[in-house]
Amino acid sequence: MDTELRSETEHRNAAAPEHGWQTVVWDDPVNLMSYVAYVFRTHFGFTPEHAEELMLRVHNVGNAVVAEGGREAMELHVEAMHGYGLWATLRPAGAA
Repeated sequence: MDTELRSETEHRNAAAPEHGWQTVVWDDPVNLMSYVAYVFRTHFGFTPEHAEELMLRVHNVGNAVVAEGGREAMELHVEAMHGYGLWATLRPAGAA
């Protein structure tokens, strides 16, 4: 690996540490708000109040961070959200 490519990779890894990743769920025109809250309760184990709060953020703001942690764990959450039919992505923590 050449020095420039290695330096760029090291910079990216330093900017997004192992626990610096987020699972973001996005608003969509398909799923009912009650279903989104149900998914948050079922998959993440959130209380009904917390699930409702996150669901309203998704609905009103357009997205919500539903989990934060290591990259692999967040990738699994994104994959699970897709399995439930929700739109979700992974991003480094602190990204807007």
